[in-house]
Amino acid sequence: MSNSAANSAMIEIESSKPAGNGMVVPGLSPLSETLWRVKTNTELIGDVSARLTWKDLTVMVTLSNGETQNILEGLIGYAEPGSLTALMGPSGSGKSTLLDALSGRLASNSFQSGTILINGRKTKLSFGTAAYVTQDDNLIGTLTVRETISYSARLRLPDKMPRSEKRALIESTITAMGLQDCADTVIGNWHLRGISGGEKRRVSIAMEILMRPRLLFLDEPTSGLDSASAFFVTQTLRALARDGRTVIASIHQPSSEVFELFDQLYLLSGGKTVYFGQASEAYEFFAQAGFPCPALRNPSDHFLRCINSDFDKVKATLKGSMKLRFESTDDPLEKMTTTEATRALIDFYRTSQHCYAAREKVEEISKVRGTVLDSGGSQASFLMQALTLTKRSLINMSRDFGYYWLRLVIYIVVTVCIGTIYFNVGTSYNAILARGSCASFVFGFVTFMSIGGFPSFVEDMKVFQRERLNGHYGVTAFVISNTLSAMPFLILITFLSGTICYFMVRLHPGFEHYIFFVLCLYASVTVVESLMMVIASIIPNFLMGIIIGAGIQGIFMLVSGYFRLPHDIPKPFWRYPMSYISFHFWALQGQYQNDLEGLLFDNQTPGIFKIPGEYILENVFQITVTRSKWIDLSVLFSMIIIYRIIFFIMIKINEDVTPWVRGYMARRRMQQKNGSQNTTIAPDGLTQSPSLRAYVGGPQCSLQHDNHLSHHDQSHGK
Repeated sequence: MSNSAANSAMIEIESSKPAGNGMVVPGLSPLSETLWRVKTNTELIGDVSARLTWKDLTVMVTLSNGETQNILEGLIGYAEPGSLTALMGPSGSGKSTLLDALSGRLASNSFQSGTILINGRKTKLSFGTAAYVTQDDNLIGTLTVRETISYSARLRLPDKMPRSEKRALIESTITAMGLQDCADTVIGNWHLRGISGGEKRRVSIAMEILMRPRLLFLDEPTSGLDSASAFFVTQTLRALARDGRTVIASIHQPSSEVFELFDQLYLLSGGKTVYFGQASEAYEFFAQAGFPCPALRNPSDHFLRCINSDFDKVKATLKGSMKLRFESTDDPLEKMTTTEATRALIDFYRTSQHCYAAREKVEEISKVRGTVLDSGGSQASFLMQALTLTKRSLINMSRDFGYYWLRLVIYIVVTVCIGTIYFNVGTSYNAILARGSCASFVFGFVTFMSIGGFPSFVEDMKVFQRERLNGHYGVTAFVISNTLSAMPFLILITFLSGTICYFMVRLHPGFEHYIFFVLCLYASVTVVESLMMVIASIIPNFLMGIIIGAGIQGIFMLVSGYFRLPHDIPKPFWRYPMSYISFHFWALQGQYQNDLEGLLFDNQTPGIFKIPGEYILENVFQITVTRSKWIDLSVLFSMIIIYRIIFFIMIKINEDVTPWVRGYMARRRMQQKNGSQNTTIAPDGLTQSPSLRAYVGGPQCSLQHDNHLSHHDQSHGK
């Protein structure tokens, strides 16, 4: 990048600051300047704000029976910098679908047509350009508010950015979201009392505005909050909009105070536009349409009352009451059904000045060309991401009592119980089977307890999925950090419990035998952890995950060679390959050799020759003594690596392959139902997959695949 280009970028930043009167000037604000000062390698053309327009936007979904259903029909609208646009409508009206369509997050069985432009161009919504705040606040409960935002900053801000500037950016974000008073309070989880619901929502927003995106999408940011919290969150969103951002949020049943904060209102019913325009002009529109808002009624309640068909059912239920039977009212909604009222409002809007003005404005904005100044996802290096994630996980695991500390206590208690039952087992004839059953219990049932950490794994996956969708880091960094951060705790658990068990039972003496026993226990527990992480990546429900994990481990224990000796296991399937896939099989084979080789046991008849351990291994436990026990241990460690690779692959499949398959199946069902290619969808569109990676839409493709953007379009740290 030449110095002149860098200087021009700096001039652009300096010249685009808001004027002293606080009015929004198109461009960058002082809050954004810190971040963009290090981003000077973008050719800036015209305005750097994000002006979003959508025209003739239709979204169709395919149902399981092959039928198609229009969720959105022919929508037109726009969103400008400095304005807060609220998407409102009853449940099922298409608010979230419109938000997903604009942000490129439509489900894989959805098909989109129409034109969506940013600054007059069909451009891919990169992670830095558009931030998306979901309805669920998936945050790490053991971190404080400041730590949460700080780690998010380290994961995404450039490595070369000075720490002082990073701290300033973090503090300015905390201040902007009004989180100063709770900055050092933990988020909160099942055993830690934390911040309120409204504060959690603001933390979620704070994490997404760290990179100073010009376009911000929010899915029902006020849901589940009390009126005061909802007002504060909406007030914060309006302040963010005044800072030069384009803010679009779906809102469910706002209070009158919250409604007054909206700049633009987009009212939907059944996927069609009921009203789009200034929120303050909605009263007059409804009055002109014949549905005036009564005095002392919340305007948003009135608007939703007019277009929500559920009120017809309520009215029918109450018709029989004495109050309604003799009560006369001037309310026009009493004289018609809500369906008729909605149809009248939609028809009135189509011929109104508001609809005409919206079309004119969309045409006007579409002609304005400008650069969408984006941060291109995370700018941190892979090493920084991996180190930051590892440190964050270590802190989370150390503070969450239920993650590893509770398991440590249970492991110690259980191994003390084992030690007391098998105390000083000795080398008598009865000790032969006692040693075998002791090893079987340790490597079967003690390792089985590791599935107790599954709920924590599921919470980790939820946080990962939210951060991954917004481009915070890649899959590889997550898998590596998850593996590294768990190691110290698993080593501590296995060494403490293994040491207690080894010395109380008095297994084969010798340091080498002790180290092998503890390493074998560590490898077995880590394999179970890795297996449960694979299950967590596929099944997000912790109850189902625990059941499936327990079932898989039960099968593995069955073919371990203890409950049924290796030579007696049926060869097809159970012996080959199941017993070799089972980590219990390798752990027991290794531990039997480790414990019995070199020992002499009393015979059943006292006084005659002693039985060598090698004889017992070959004839009692049916173990091949020619194979080294260290090979068994190496197989266990290779299983850890294999399961972690499978974990990585499953995440990638969920991201790329699964949506492709769902999209393909949806199109096949549609084609089979219609007998030919659907007239609404161009043939080119049917060959395209609503996948997650690269969209290559033909120029004549009516689906506008270059417009239907995936939340995984950017490749970052795979």
